[in-house]
Amino acid sequence: MALDVTALDIEDVKLIRPRRFPDERGHLCETWNRRAFAEAGIDLDFVQDNCSFSHHSGTIRGLHFQRPPATQAKLVRVLRGRILDVAVDLRGGSSSYGRFVSAELTAEGGEQLLVPIGFAHGFCTLEPDTEVAYKVSGYYAPDCDAGILWNDPQIGIDWPLAGKQPTLSQKDQALPKLAEIEPPF
Repeated sequence: MALDVTALDIEDVKLIRPRRFPDERGHLCETWNRRAFAEAGIDLDFVQDNCSFSHHSGTIRGLHFQRPPATQAKLVRVLRGRILDVAVDLRGGSSSYGRFVSAELTAEGGEQLLVPIGFAHGFCTLEPDTEVAYKVSGYYAPDCDAGILWNDPQIGIDWPLAGKQPTLSQKDQALPKLAEIEPPF
């Protein structure tokens, strides 16, 4: 499996483009191969696969993370549609604490985003009927489930909403701002 791995402006967050093998039927690609990822410097054990489906363009899910001891790294990809995928650094003492990086992920392009432990994760759907799959390195732990507010001005994410109000869960609307939490990592 050949991987094209690009570090984003916060180096620990990686944009991954798996190699595609096209033929007259379409294409085939490996989205996860433990050995190939380890050779690319990404040595993780994934224990759970999650999938979300969003009816509306402009749906924001996030910004979520799990506190220690039940932390999670995520490998995110789009099965249908496209998203702006965001990772916010929550590692106390990091020179990039509170900063974010983002990448557009599409079903057509097959890009994946590696969100390491120590980051909050969220995304905004850019098309209706978008389906997102992600692997996680730790099991869901409700007692460690946490997040930060999607539109915290201290973080300053420019969500691509074109002036419209996002579709949000009640939980995501009530998350605290970054300044209201202690660095969790």
